[in-house]
Amino acid sequence: MLWLAAAAFSVATLAGCKSGEAQQSLSAATESGNGWCKQDYLVLTGRVVDAANILPPESESRLLNKLTELERKTGHQLVVATTPSLQGKRIEDYSICLARHWKIGRTGNDDGVLLLIAPSDRKLRIEVGYGLEKALRDDEAAAIIRKAMIPAFEANELAKGVEVGADLIMMEIGR
Repeated sequence: MLWLAAAAFSVATLAGCKSGEAQQSLSAATESGNGWCKQDYLVLTGRVVDAANILPPESESRLLNKLTELERKTGHQLVVATTPSLQGKRIEDYSICLARHWKIGRTGNDDGVLLLIAPSDRKLRIEVGYGLEKALRDDEAAAIIRKAMIPAFEANELAKGVEVGADLIMMEIGR
């Protein structure tokens, strides 16, 4: 089965606090400043939130170490998240609302990135904060999804696709 409409990406406003700061709680119909942003939010538990349970522990650990190191070296935040459901929303809407709710990136720098995978819906998206839009342009995000992640996902190698995608994002924003 193909990953249809998976090459979604955008530049979006992301601002806020450090990853893991002030754990967020799941709340029904929480608003994030926009009426259209009502949804049940995943709980931000760290730099990797695998709510869809697609990452084996060793993959999650490798990702966590790399994301921690990226933030230590550059200050940029990359959060990798999987969700069991988009709650009937378009991935574009779900991901921007989640990124804003979690406040990914440093306030004033807007230097956060969210890599969101919804395996049941067969969708994925890269949300990039304005502060990183020159480092990770829309065409580069689309190429990461189309050339690296989707082929792994179609081969049923979800963890590999997530890790390769995250690695390529880190390569672009870590320069």
